[in-house]
Amino acid sequence: MLPALPLVESPLVTLLSIPSPAEGVWHLGPLPIRAYALCIILGIVFAIWWGERRWIARGGLPGEVSDLAIWAVPFGLVGGRLYHVITDWHLYFGEDRNPVTALYVWRGGLGIWGAIALGALGVWIGARLRGIKLLPLLDALAPGVLVAQAVGRWGNWFNQELYGRPTDLPWGLEIDVAHRPSQYLDVTTFHPTFLYECLWNLAAFAVLIWLDRRFRLGHGRVLALYVMLYTAGRAWIENMRIDDVQMDDVLGLRLNVWTSIVLFVLAALFFLWSAKRHPGREEVVRTREPRRDEADEHETVDPTA
Repeated sequence: MLPALPLVESPLVTLLSIPSPAEGVWHLGPLPIRAYALCIILGIVFAIWWGERRWIARGGLPGEVSDLAIWAVPFGLVGGRLYHVITDWHLYFGEDRNPVTALYVWRGGLGIWGAIALGALGVWIGARLRGIKLLPLLDALAPGVLVAQAVGRWGNWFNQELYGRPTDLPWGLEIDVAHRPSQYLDVTTFHPTFLYECLWNLAAFAVLIWLDRRFRLGHGRVLALYVMLYTAGRAWIENMRIDDVQMDDVLGLRLNVWTSIVLFVLAALFFLWSAKRHPGREEVVRTREPRRDEADEHETVDPTA
C-alpha cells in the first residue's frame, strides 16, 4: 500500500485568485506616493478630458470644463469625506479614537454620494458665474464620471478595503490577515467588489454613450440614466460587502442600498418627466453670451478635429 500523501493547498486556487498589492504607498525620498490618491487623480483627469470633449460638441467653449473643475473637485472631495465620516463616525469619534484622523483623506474613505452631491454644487456655482445652463453641462459630464469611479475603485484594491463576502471562486480576492474582520481571520479569499463595480461602471459608460448618440438625449436625461445605471449596480454590489458600517441595516438593508433605491426611483421619475416635458435635446447651452474676457480665455477649436 502506498503511503498517504500529506495534504497541501491546491496550487490552482493560488494561481487563479487575485492577489492584493503588498504596498499601497511608495516613498519618493520623504514624499509618500499613495496609490489611492493616484487612482482618484487619474479618474478625475479622465472625467475632465472626456467631459471637455462632450461639452465642446454640445456647444460649449474649450477649457470651460477644466475651469469648472476648480469648483467641482474640491467640493466633491469635501462632500465625499463628509459622507464617509458621517456614516462611519465610529471610526473617528469615541473611546480610543482620534478625531483628527477624520481629515486624513489619503488613507481612503470617500463616500460617492457626498462627492456627487457637493461636486454638483461646485459645478452649479461655477456654471452660474459663467452663464452656463446646468442640465446640458451635467449631461456632458456624466459619462466620464462613470469611468472616473471605475478607476477610483482600484484605490480600494491597493488599500485592501471594501471587499465582499468570502468566496472560493477562481477570481476571489486575497486579503492579508491584518485587513480582515475578526470573524473572517480563517478566510483567505473574498469577492473583489472593487472589480465588480469597476466593470459595471465601464459597461454603464458604454451603454450611456450609445444611448446618448442613438437618441440625442438632453435636458438632464443623460444624468438621470447615469444615476439609474450606477445605482442599479451599486445596490447589487453593496449587498456583497462585509465592511462594518455604523449606519447599517436600516430595515434589513445597508444604508447605501437604500440610498441607491431612492436615487434610482427619483432619477427614473425625472427621466420620464423630462422626456414628456422637453423631448429632444436643447440647442442653447447658455443663459447668456460669454463676456469678452471669458471668450478670449479660450481659443475656439473644432471639436471634431
